[in-house]
Amino acid sequence: MPRRVEPCVATLVDKPPKGPEWAFEVKWDGYRLAVHVELGEVRAITRGGYDWSKKFGSIVAEAREFGHATMIIDGEAVVLDEQGRSDFGLLQRAIGKKPSLRDAGEIIFYAFDLLYLDGQDLRMHPLSERRRLLEPIVAGRTGAIRFSEEVHADGAEFFRVACEHGLEGIIAKRRDAPYRSGRRPEWLKVKCARRDTFVIVGYERSTLPGAIGRLLLAANNGDGLVYVGGCGTGWSNKESVQLRELLDAIPAARPLVALKRKGAVFTEALLVADVEYRAWTQDGKLRHPSFKGVRALDEMTKVCEFG
Repeated sequence: MPRRVEPCVATLVDKPPKGPEWAFEVKWDGYRLAVHVELGEVRAITRGGYDWSKKFGSIVAEAREFGHATMIIDGEAVVLDEQGRSDFGLLQRAIGKKPSLRDAGEIIFYAFDLLYLDGQDLRMHPLSERRRLLEPIVAGRTGAIRFSEEVHADGAEFFRVACEHGLEGIIAKRRDAPYRSGRRPEWLKVKCARRDTFVIVGYERSTLPGAIGRLLLAANNGDGLVYVGGCGTGWSNKESVQLRELLDAIPAARPLVALKRKGAVFTEALLVADVEYRAWTQDGKLRHPSFKGVRALDEMTKVCEFG
C-alpha cells in the first residue's frame, strides 16, 4: 500500500461536458484529503502531502470503524452552512487555533473515490468500479464521513441549479477512466461565478511604475459604504496605468471607509468596478475577486449591497 498518492486534480472548463460517459457531483469547497487506513494507523493526508490527522480527528476516528484492514479514500473535508452548502471560511475557523463558534466536530468528509482496499490497488480500475466498491462502505452514513452522491442530471441543467443555490460549482468525471495523479482531462470542474458592482474607494500602488497593485472596494450596507476587500487581478499593465490616472484625478481628503492600510491612496467615490468573484468570506470580504471593468458612479448604478 503506498504511503501517499498524489491526487487527481480536475481541469477547469467553461461549461459541463455532454454524454452518458460523464458522471456529475457537487464541487465541495474545502480541504482535499486522502484517508489512509492501515494496520494500527489511520492518517488524513492533505493534497500537499501533510499529515493533518489531529486536525481531522472525528474523520480519523470514524474511518477506524469501517472494518477493512487497508484503505485509501479520496474526498473533501468541509463544513456546511445553514443552507447545507460547503463554506471554506467556516472550515478554516473550525480547525483554526483561535477560539471560534465553529467546532471541529462539524467537519464532514465527503468521500468520492476509493484508491486501495484490503491489499488491492484500485487505481487502474474505472471510476464506476471504484465507486461501486466505495458506496457500501460509506453510503447512508450521517456522521463525519459521508458519500458524495452522483447527481443524475444533464450537466448544463445541474450546473445552472448549482449556481442558483450558491454552490461553488460542479465536477464531471469520466466513468470509464482510471485514477491518474495530477491535473487530468478525465476530471473537469465548472465553477459558478458571481458578478457585482463595487465602489472604488482607493488603491494600493504596484511595484510597476505608475500602475495599480490592488483596488480597494466597498459595498453599501444601508448606512453607507463598508470595505469589502481588495482586487488585484483582471487587468493588463496598460489598463492598470490608465486606471491609476483616473483615480489620481479624484483624491479623497479622508478615507470613505473604516480602513487603516499603510501606503493606501484613498479616492472619492466617483467610480465603480465590475467585479467577478466566487463568494463572500465569513468576515465580509470578497473571495477571489477579478476586475472586469470600470465606469462612473451615477444614480442608475446599482452598487452591491453588503450582507
